[in-house]
Amino acid sequence: MFFNYLNNISFAEPQYFLLGLLIPVMIIWYVIKNSSTQAGIKVSSLKSFADLSSWKNTLRHLPFILRLLSIACIVTALARPQTKTDEQQAEGDGVDIVLCIDVSGSMTAQDFTPNRMEAAKKVAQNFIDSRLTDRIAIVIFSGESFTQCPLTTDKAVLKSAVDNIRNGLLEDGTAIGDGLATSVDRLRSSKSKSKVVILLTDGENNGGLIGPTNAKEIAKAFGIKVYTIGVGTEGYAPFPVRTELGVIMQQQKVTIDEKLLKEIAGETGGKYFRARDNLGLAHIYKEIDGLEKSKVEISTLTRYTEKFFPFVMVGLGLLLLEFLLRVTILKKFP
Repeated sequence: MFFNYLNNISFAEPQYFLLGLLIPVMIIWYVIKNSSTQAGIKVSSLKSFADLSSWKNTLRHLPFILRLLSIACIVTALARPQTKTDEQQAEGDGVDIVLCIDVSGSMTAQDFTPNRMEAAKKVAQNFIDSRLTDRIAIVIFSGESFTQCPLTTDKAVLKSAVDNIRNGLLEDGTAIGDGLATSVDRLRSSKSKSKVVILLTDGENNGGLIGPTNAKEIAKAFGIKVYTIGVGTEGYAPFPVRTELGVIMQQQKVTIDEKLLKEIAGETGGKYFRARDNLGLAHIYKEIDGLEKSKVEISTLTRYTEKFFPFVMVGLGLLLLEFLLRVTILKKFP
């Protein structure tokens, strides 16, 4: 614990540590003085020195040691030990963002490593880390939609919510309109000047209560920009299928409604992207991160807390103890 305390300490006036050079000088002087004193003593008998091995003789160097420790404490106090606390303050306009992620069964296709869903989760978590001050929400959808995490700046909560995304949490299907509508609902009461939805899917709309076109019009009405991402390779992709013999891999045709996704992005002021592999998906999120920069200024306020007082008190206490030893037990005035 003491070493942890020292790790947090800095010194405002470290030049005063040069005074610590007095300590080795005093030690040398003390050793020479005591050596010459002992060499100059003449006695007629050894009887008067029978108590040299007594406890008084053992303590005779203690006052000098206490004085050295006192000087060390006072020098440390003069160097002004202090702790530093940094407080970050953000000022400006952030961006409110909803990550809308398809969790339908087709997202387990393995044309990405290890599959589309896990690849999407990884880049989403990296994106969350890159947005220092923005509020982010997580919405998932398949045959229906669900808010996995409301708008928050708590990165740990967001990344945990993404990590908990699994296939089978919702009724299967691809309800793009429901996913977008739920995302818009998360943002409609936002007072942020910039509101964004990043919608990721690997299929075509085939269900839900709200059509994609209607959801797009709602997004436009609330001034919400939508970036759309189509996930999947060209042609066919390996897809795990459960059978009585276990899980087998079957080739499944990749069908992405790129026309719809381009329409949603284009009419809301966003952009459509196609991700064909893990690297491409990561680059897409980096590009979106660059397009949606937060207008936030972060200032750091540093507070210092002085810690010299305990060293002063200990130093004075050691001097007082030295004085008391000299005038009482050792019967020697300084």
